[in-house]
Amino acid sequence: MQNIETINAFGTKNAIRVFNDTVEIIVTTEIGLNVLHFGFIGEKNEFLDNPKPYIPLSGCEGREQEQVAGLYKNGFAPILPVRVEKQEKIIRLTQTTDRGTQREIDIPTSIVNNRVQIVHRHYNRTLWPMEVSTWALTYMAHGGKTIMPLPPRIPQKDGPPLPTGSIALWCFCDLTDPRLIQGKKYLLLKHDPDIPDSYKLGLHNSEGWAAYYNKGHLFVTTFEYQKGAEYPYCNSSTISESGRSIFLQVSTPFITLQPDEAVEQTQNWYLFKDLLEPQNDADIDQYILPLIKGINSN
Repeated sequence: MQNIETINAFGTKNAIRVFNDTVEIIVTTEIGLNVLHFGFIGEKNEFLDNPKPYIPLSGCEGREQEQVAGLYKNGFAPILPVRVEKQEKIIRLTQTTDRGTQREIDIPTSIVNNRVQIVHRHYNRTLWPMEVSTWALTYMAHGGKTIMPLPPRIPQKDGPPLPTGSIALWCFCDLTDPRLIQGKKYLLLKHDPDIPDSYKLGLHNSEGWAAYYNKGHLFVTTFEYQKGAEYPYCNSSTISESGRSIFLQVSTPFITLQPDEAVEQTQNWYLFKDLLEPQNDADIDQYILPLIKGINSN
């Protein structure tokens, strides 16, 4: 059974709601091409409520400045028309071409349990090859913390001679910032409404998942990590920023797109509830890692 309806949401008409007895997603079609709601039925939005329509929730970055394709500088993105195509298993939403790229997302026509698969796609609509990486980010509800796994720790005698991971810090970041919790196996970045200054870091995340904990709920996104590939932002496959808002971003490796070719990113989103708040590595291993292992075993 397809549980789909068109509703008014976030001050706009013609938003698409897909739901089952457990979770729901809402995608706007009049203020850009974005999933602006994901949550349990009858409960709070796990994403940021009432987001400004000019905030870009996905984009495509070129390696060189002149190759930038679809990168919305200074945080402003145009509000472009969206074409909606309903297929048997997916709803495909395609936005008008802008600055050489065209954005597209696929959302499912039916949701299984607590999992939603979202496919982001960017086309090269120029007349020349373009080397790009595409990214998709989620602005999360305030008051929680992102969780990103570090590459596995291996004894020196057993490990490779070269680095296995990297952490990217922006120039305004301080490793002693109280919002950053550094463990042996995980990095946690908290959102603190009393600290409006931004803190942003990227991670060479080879584990293929990242999460956001907030008030007993856990949002998990899984993605394909490509070993040996080069990622943007000092080889960061995941990025989190905390300040006035907090977001979690997943990027693809750099790829050369020929005219009319597309780069695609698939994320699987999961929601869990009734979890204790993780404070350190031991808590994550106890409360969250079993959920991740359960996801990966399915």
